[in-house]
Amino acid sequence: MTKTVKNQLLRNLYNLKSFGYEYHETLDFFSSEVKNFKLPNNLDALKNSVEHCYLCELCKSRKNVLFGYGNPNSDIMFISDEPSNSEDEIGAFYSGKSGELLAKMIENVLNIHKEEVYLTTLVKCKSLNGLNNSNIDTCNDYLLKQIELINPKLIVALGEKTYSYLLKNSMNFAQIRGKDLVYNGVTLIATFSPSFLLRNPSSKKDAYYDMLKIKNYMESLV
Repeated sequence: MTKTVKNQLLRNLYNLKSFGYEYHETLDFFSSEVKNFKLPNNLDALKNSVEHCYLCELCKSRKNVLFGYGNPNSDIMFISDEPSNSEDEIGAFYSGKSGELLAKMIENVLNIHKEEVYLTTLVKCKSLNGLNNSNIDTCNDYLLKQIELINPKLIVALGEKTYSYLLKNSMNFAQIRGKDLVYNGVTLIATFSPSFLLRNPSSKKDAYYDMLKIKNYMESLV
């Protein structure tokens, strides 16, 4: 069974379920057979696969698929947990208050245009009631492939949820943010997410110092 046929079948099953159809046994939409299908080796084809993905429940509520944005040859890759409401509504990264704040963090502290970095999320669709690990697990192969293709020298994990999932670490976020960590052989620095900073403006000073460290790291690569 080809990938296209699998995705169409999953989409049809979700549609039937939305009309009230029930199944005698729980369907495993994340079976190893589907999970391990070969992903394409270029970003455009991978983006197309993601935009036609129906492997988890988020496909039913999304308005747009947010795959990634920025320079695919960048040495720095920002990863957030999920698209914001504004990004889902508009279909573009850096939308809404949190997106605007992230753009300012990049452009005012790193002194580079936001288009010069690469930005993506753990999941490519907005959740309705908050992410769970099942959603993230389903989307994780896409993210791993993105990281492989972008091949960054530095990953910036935006927020505790992103950091905790990537490093499978429950250590106090306040104690590790801003420090040099390693994810799959790539240096990783975690800092506060823009949405957290909007709710907790007193943490903006700490985030500023994290961004300065990120800037120093990037300058050391030149």
